[in-house]
Amino acid sequence: MHPMLTNAVKAARQAGDIINFASRDLGQLKIQTKSFNDFVSEVDQTAEKAIIDTLKSAYPDHGFLGEEGGDINEGAENIWIIDPLDGTTNFLHSYPQYCVSIALQQKGVLTQAVIYDPVHNDLFTATKGRGAFLNDKRIRVGSRIKLQEALIATGFPFREFSYLDTYMAMLKDMIKSTTGIRRPGSAALDLAYVAAGFSDGFFELNLSAWDIAAGALLVQEAGGIVGDFEGNESWLKTGNIVAANPKVFAQMLRVLAPHLTKDMKTIA
Repeated sequence: MHPMLTNAVKAARQAGDIINFASRDLGQLKIQTKSFNDFVSEVDQTAEKAIIDTLKSAYPDHGFLGEEGGDINEGAENIWIIDPLDGTTNFLHSYPQYCVSIALQQKGVLTQAVIYDPVHNDLFTATKGRGAFLNDKRIRVGSRIKLQEALIATGFPFREFSYLDTYMAMLKDMIKSTTGIRRPGSAALDLAYVAAGFSDGFFELNLSAWDIAAGALLVQEAGGIVGDFEGNESWLKTGNIVAANPKVFAQMLRVLAPHLTKDMKTIA
């Protein structure tokens, strides 16, 4: 395992311990509302601090971009992109679908990824050029070649609704084009599941970098493709993302294409 990945795994497991401990008594947590339907608990904040402290002790010159504010150093060549608890709403309702997500971006390229599911003790890891793994076993994206036989994951808009009608039109056509749609509630885990072949594809609009950075590298290293809704590379910036194996990816783009608005399209 790459040394940087080893340290990221250490940080993710520390955050997972914090999350598991807090899950025993959710009634004692202090919860704040960041915006409509967007919550943060003291667990998110404590877990993010633990991750940053661990990584900063090993890499004091690195920058950090975290969902809860983190310790941003925009001039750093190495930036850790962190979601300490992806699926906070699930966590607060004891719905067992949430995770820790950590990615390293070096000179603009994603090179390391860790997604840790503390409920099931599942550890997804990837290093650029070295493959993707679940609990130290190599994983690959699914082998289905027809969208009509594919199981697709997605995420419903829940904070900002300007694209709601567009998304519902996309969802309607995707439902009619696949064997099933799932909405578990953690984009990071959704992407990890695509990498492991548990589902065949994923799409969502308007996500943040910390939601998708680690999961996207997992998919790529597992043999899949990640792109925006036109199949281009703006997904980390726009938050509009499609991920799947190559055959299913192309078919998903064709289903989504008629619904793209002008501001969703990649600017050349």
